[in-house]
Amino acid sequence: MAEFKNPLEMRDAPDPFMTYDSETGYYYALFTCGNRLELYRSRHAANIISAQVIIKPDCVLGLATGSSPLGTYKQLIDWYNKGDIDFSGVTSVNLDEYVGLDGKNEQSYRYFMNHNFFDHINISINNTFVPNGCAVDLAGEGQRYDEHIAELGGIDLQLLGIGLDGHIGFNEPDKYFVKSTHVVNLHESTIKANSRFFANEDEVPKKAITMGMVSIMQAKKILLIANGKAKRDILEKAFFGPITPEIPASILQLHPDITVIYSEN
Repeated sequence: MAEFKNPLEMRDAPDPFMTYDSETGYYYALFTCGNRLELYRSRHAANIISAQVIIKPDCVLGLATGSSPLGTYKQLIDWYNKGDIDFSGVTSVNLDEYVGLDGKNEQSYRYFMNHNFFDHINISINNTFVPNGCAVDLAGEGQRYDEHIAELGGIDLQLLGIGLDGHIGFNEPDKYFVKSTHVVNLHESTIKANSRFFANEDEVPKKAITMGMVSIMQAKKILLIANGKAKRDILEKAFFGPITPEIPASILQLHPDITVIYSEN
């Protein structure tokens, strides 16, 4: 069984896995090595999402792609198949999409979401939204996306991962925080990290369209999941260092309701 480290004082934690840091005001979950580590991490994240759906069946979920949320999506699918959760009233908005890839491309984030989550639950595909990376007017697409999120009443729960350089969504390190959904030139480190999903690094798109910081920070709740020893350093910088656009995730320190789930493996 996975062991839960509890180095800090517990204080009315939302659930038994949560630890409260009295200095920062954060609740967080930290898991150490164990045979069922991935199961526990994914199940804990899925618990938070399912609770949101049960409490508010017509909620707006902000969703993420990549390897980090895959186990969480699998757990939610399992609970849906058992009749434990109903997604029929849920609306989803995704963080980002590669520029130039349409939803039929297997490397697109629309395809990822359909294949790994939406096709396996009873959410209406018409209520799932991903930025259009093939829009003729990408700036206009960004504005439309922000307006749509606002029309939905904002995001109830935003799921995030974090890059080794501290990026969230595709908000890369910069000299300033970008507020709105926008097109970004992907950093070389991001292209290299994402090349594992492509045949080779040359096939990774060099641009993406990503939700900006306003929509992310206006989410009522944020859930960030990360795994691997390589992520420990950037997590410490993001949540215990200065708030700076050079580490985009550091802005999350200003959010009033954020949960971080991290495992070292």
